[in-house]
Amino acid sequence: MPSKVLVVAAHPDDEVLGCGGTIKSLSLRGAEVGVVFLADGESSRETVTKTSCQSRRSAALEAGKILGFECLEFFNFPDNRLDSLPLLEITQALEGVLSSFEPSIVLTHFGNDLNIDHCSCSRAVITACRPFSYDFVEEILAFDVASSTGLFAGADSFNPTIFQDISATLEFKMSALDAYAAEMRPFPHPRSHEGVKILAQQRGMAANLIYAEAFQPLRIIRR
Repeated sequence: MPSKVLVVAAHPDDEVLGCGGTIKSLSLRGAEVGVVFLADGESSRETVTKTSCQSRRSAALEAGKILGFECLEFFNFPDNRLDSLPLLEITQALEGVLSSFEPSIVLTHFGNDLNIDHCSCSRAVITACRPFSYDFVEEILAFDVASSTGLFAGADSFNPTIFQDISATLEFKMSALDAYAAEMRPFPHPRSHEGVKILAQQRGMAANLIYAEAFQPLRIIRR
């Protein structure tokens, strides 16, 4: 059982969509879960206001209470423009969190998403977690985000081989999504309550589970 797990998400709500049930499962089993958000998810929008940015942050804090994670950092890098930053800048910011938190498992985005921030986030995590710098990081796993991952098939599509049973924690994931109500959409949008539940069923069926979240391993170290 890992003692510390770090989730590195591009935007507040990605952590719940991608691994909310897993976060709750880990926290119930005694793991300390920290979450880092690289961008605010709001400032690239035409309708952005100071209030909307504050509301998104408040939603993340509320989701943390429901799922049992601590928001370790809001970096406030430019939203939907992470690719405009030097990779070194994002990497160095993550290194500070890694050094202080010392997670054994890191969960982050799949590196070939439609959302450019998700791609940049994944690249920065892999770079920051290089094994000769932080040997306490033993696993890096990539999660998918509904409406951003797997919409187009191809050689570089999301290919999960690790499935976390969230049958007992799906209700907590759905409650956490209620905190992000402004980001949810009507069905059949993938980022709807029905869509999220259907995806959890689909992942579950792949592993003979009722509901699951899926992960693609980026690095696993066995000692």
